[in-house]
Amino acid sequence: MSSAAAYHRPVMLAQCLEALELCPDGRYVDVTFGGGGHSAPLLDQLTTGHLYSFDQDADAEQEARRLERPQFTFIRANFRDLHQELARHGALPVDGLLADLGVSSHQFDTPERGFSTRFDGPLDMRMDPEGERTAAGVVAEYSEAELHRIFGMYGEVTNARTLAAAVVQARRSQPINTIGELKKAIAACMPRGKENKYLAQVFQALRIEVNDEMAALQEMLLQTAEVLRPGGRLVVMSYHSLEDRLVKNFMAKGKFFGEVETDLFGHAHNPFEVLTRKPVEASAEEVAENSRARSAKLRVAVRTEFKGKNQR
Repeated sequence: MSSAAAYHRPVMLAQCLEALELCPDGRYVDVTFGGGGHSAPLLDQLTTGHLYSFDQDADAEQEARRLERPQFTFIRANFRDLHQELARHGALPVDGLLADLGVSSHQFDTPERGFSTRFDGPLDMRMDPEGERTAAGVVAEYSEAELHRIFGMYGEVTNARTLAAAVVQARRSQPINTIGELKKAIAACMPRGKENKYLAQVFQALRIEVNDEMAALQEMLLQTAEVLRPGGRLVVMSYHSLEDRLVKNFMAKGKFFGEVETDLFGHAHNPFEVLTRKPVEASAEEVAENSRARSAKLRVAVRTEFKGKNQR
């Protein structure tokens, strides 16, 4: 197993590379480098082409040094800065963009990062370790109404109101700074026999809030219409329904909510043509080898000639 695969096992690698329709002399972007699980094999297929990979995690930056070569540039930034950073590197337009929206295996498997329910560690959950907001801060400082909102909206927790009240009551007695302390505080809220799924939903909600993930995803997707050349491929893999809904709507309509806009002649104002009417999912064999592939949904679209009002 390569170092990149050991750090992060990529989900649906072959499908992602095929969807990009790679050209050896093309210019590509991986906006979620992680451990380079997708970037490394993508880079191996380039000759005179170039790959630009984004990640805001210092650990990812360290891992990226293993791939150093003239055809590769690592960009330490949030993918919401996509257009700005590519313009700064003189890298516009690009032929394909890949986004794997999952948390990297390395982040899940590092207890002190606080992403996994399997360990006891600090309630952190920052994708960027230098970011100011942590999960412990959210749990300690948010009002009951705010906690109710994020547990219901981002975690789709059925008893979000009860959960928020339990957190607020528990933190009055003592601070909730670790994963173990949070589990203890909300133990009575967990459905019997479904504790793991429930905790995953709670952690998802906190992680999304800590990293402002939904807003960042929308900002990045809107910029893909600006950075991809006509004919360029947009390849996005999501892991929960909130992300997948945004990706699906954007590819189909060029927007996240409402119906597709049309001109006076009824022509759709859509910068993309969807190539996957149904999302591609991992095979049973891959799921058996990598449980994180179970919830993955891969969607692919191609940039059309249409230039929207936000096109630069």
